[in-house]
Amino acid sequence: MKSTAIPLRSPLVPGLLADLHGRGARSNRESRYLGNTHTTEPEFLDDTDGLPAALRTQVTLEQARSIISRNQSPDIPFDRSVNPYRGCEHGCVYCYARPTHAYLGLSPGIDFETRLYAKENAAELLDRELRRPGYAPALLALGANTDPYQPIEREHRITRSVLETLAAFRHPVSITTKSALVTRDIDILQDLAREGLVRVWFSVATLDRPIARTLEPRASTPGRRLAALRALREAGIPCGVIVAPIIPALTDSSLENVLEAAAHAGADQASYVVLRLPLEVRDLFVEWLQEHFPLRAAHVMSLIQQLRNGRDNQVEFGERMSGTGVFASLLRRRFDVACRRHGLNQERQALSCGRFRVPETHGAQQSLF
Repeated sequence: MKSTAIPLRSPLVPGLLADLHGRGARSNRESRYLGNTHTTEPEFLDDTDGLPAALRTQVTLEQARSIISRNQSPDIPFDRSVNPYRGCEHGCVYCYARPTHAYLGLSPGIDFETRLYAKENAAELLDRELRRPGYAPALLALGANTDPYQPIEREHRITRSVLETLAAFRHPVSITTKSALVTRDIDILQDLAREGLVRVWFSVATLDRPIARTLEPRASTPGRRLAALRALREAGIPCGVIVAPIIPALTDSSLENVLEAAAHAGADQASYVVLRLPLEVRDLFVEWLQEHFPLRAAHVMSLIQQLRNGRDNQVEFGERMSGTGVFASLLRRRFDVACRRHGLNQERQALSCGRFRVPETHGAQQSLF
């Protein structure tokens, strides 16, 4: 589908843009699954109706029914993942997980970054699932959908409890984050790293602070992420960098700089992902682009379509992460050259599945032998 101009202001909350400091989305359109939708006519409102008093983060504790998500995608190197939270306070406007909030009857816009759900029984469920007869260990990804170290993790500590469970089972885990909070759990990560059971990936789109501040408003700054990477490497924890998302004419010029800085901080692996715009993410991104980079917006969207066979998004396996065409080929060449220059991706060892064990339950009768 070709790009079309869309209004900057939300049809649901007039004047909302003035109150969105520190948030990524610029609107809050209702879930596409709602049977009825609502619009607000500004002339029938007083000065306060329809405006958020404060966009405070709301966290709902929930009892999840299952915790391991499965996938069969050939584009990613794992078939299972755990996501301690639904929604993400980091507010990255490009987040491909935003449409999942529509399933809850909420908006993929502001709701996604302000109305969060914490799976308080995540560790308990994980323990139960890992104990099932016939469970075969394989790489488990932590934070494949939303960031496991988003700000609410400081209080709820669900990610830490999940890591403690994985450590007890000696289960391999890969973590992807934009947060320096991961350094809080160096003690557990060191324990896992000694037996080749963990790798931490830092997602860094750009080193440009002004762009990062609006693109990922509540994530750790790029500099703090690189400092956290260095701290983990000094503790003996393997780390990599994912340059994501690459946005043409906006962050693509940072590709080599991010790879160089990550290598100097101690990363030995790297990958990249081109911007993806599924479902509601497309309109949210265009709103953001028109507000922050109005003179560049048309050019950015034109290049995205060149990467996506004339569309705003691709869903085909093998193409959705890297794009197609001349621009995509150039990105791949630039990435490969920079990796060779900085010694990245020279050798990659798979995390160990051979150390998996099922620990005794608390209070269980001790074995005689």
